[in-house]
Amino acid sequence: MSYDVIIIGAGVTGAAAARELSRYRLKVLVLEKEAEPAFGVSKSNSGIVHAGTQNPPSSLKGWLCVEGNRMIREELAADLGLHFVQCGQLIAVFDLADLPELETIKAEGEALGVKDMRVVDRAWLDANEPNLGPEVKAALLVPTAGIISPYRFVYALIENAVKNGAELKTSAKVAGIRRREGGGFYVEAGGRVYTTKFLVNAAGLRADEISAMAGAPTFTITPRKGEEYLLDKKREHIANHIIFPLPSKTSKGILIIKTSDGNPMIGPTAHDTGDKDDLATTEEGLAEVLAGARRMMPSVSKGDIIAYFAGLRPVAGKDFIIRHESAAPGLVNAAGIQSPGLTAAPAIAVMIADILKKQGLPLEPKDQFHRLRQRTEHLFMSSPEEARRLIAKNPAYGDIVCRCELVSAQEVRDAVRHGATTLDGVKFRTRAQAGRCHGGFCTTRILKIMQEELGRPVTELTKRGPGSEIVKDERK
Repeated sequence: MSYDVIIIGAGVTGAAAARELSRYRLKVLVLEKEAEPAFGVSKSNSGIVHAGTQNPPSSLKGWLCVEGNRMIREELAADLGLHFVQCGQLIAVFDLADLPELETIKAEGEALGVKDMRVVDRAWLDANEPNLGPEVKAALLVPTAGIISPYRFVYALIENAVKNGAELKTSAKVAGIRRREGGGFYVEAGGRVYTTKFLVNAAGLRADEISAMAGAPTFTITPRKGEEYLLDKKREHIANHIIFPLPSKTSKGILIIKTSDGNPMIGPTAHDTGDKDDLATTEEGLAEVLAGARRMMPSVSKGDIIAYFAGLRPVAGKDFIIRHESAAPGLVNAAGIQSPGLTAAPAIAVMIADILKKQGLPLEPKDQFHRLRQRTEHLFMSSPEEARRLIAKNPAYGDIVCRCELVSAQEVRDAVRHGATTLDGVKFRTRAQAGRCHGGFCTTRILKIMQEELGRPVTELTKRGPGSEIVKDERK
């Protein structure tokens, strides 16, 4: 039960760190308190691969975002078999007097290394974004931005890390951390005690608590709630780019967000809250998001919305905290990883590895690192010809379980075989239950497949872990 590195948290930061460290001859363990990876902060991510604009050139956020964007575009998406779309983004202004601010954003982005930006006028917008409202006067075009599934990004990273020898323990909430005599830590989690030379804290909203537990109470996490609203897939082509308003000091504003799965999103809000479990949506949040979205795109309607949800961003100041803590030798904190954390995660992972090396962890490359992951087949992403090929090869691809999102029985089985143990795990991997009927048609079929694949009674199957059981056994 002894490891070279224990990573706390299997969100995108922890998963990326695990994959990066799995390149080396190390024993690496990832501890996740939830039933599956990506069930914390990462599950509420909008999936934007940011270009790096709207971050000060002197910030860690800016430099790591630009490098992470490059890594995803040029390496990771292809290596991990992920669907990445480089759709670009627009930062819109409603008054031509604000054009100097766009020029400032452009100059700061260029200082960070963001390529090919230019200010476009209303004529260009009419030709390329015909659904924009008349209040939008001009925009900054940033071509290197894109979209990816945040859930499948996390799953691909962690699967690849495990393939390369890392270990993952879920439902393993850290209950205690003690210093070891001679260096390192004892970590109590999930009823077991592990020992490690180094500890990487990627615990998201709980990173301040973990850091304090390890002996370095050096920062505080403030949850910042963002409410977002998912639109029906019939509005898939409402926008061709990710559309931002001119940002404020605390927020990038209310966005029109393309997603890699087709359903557009609008949002998020950005309001600090003292509750790390506050995921409630509100009428005030809905009104704020609709007003912001309609100012840019008047055709957005409340009737287009098929899902309301909220996420919490772990704010610990204006920038990321990525550092070794001298107060707790061996502890590396990766905290305050809010937007653009998803984009920056691969670069953060390289930075973590470099910090560990400087603290004495030997990074000896393995003889063979399996960098490639086979692409998962999804009917909703397939052309009719590709779908026919899949069904001819395996008729289970023709057995449609989720009609809203066109998900087959084979895709559900594949999701379970790749680690899904909950209904949400299946949803995040396949989109089954994510359509307008919210699982009204497909939930019983999914439960039956899970029961067959996992060998568990249906009364033990859950939506997102213990306490969220779907079927109750009245005999007990």
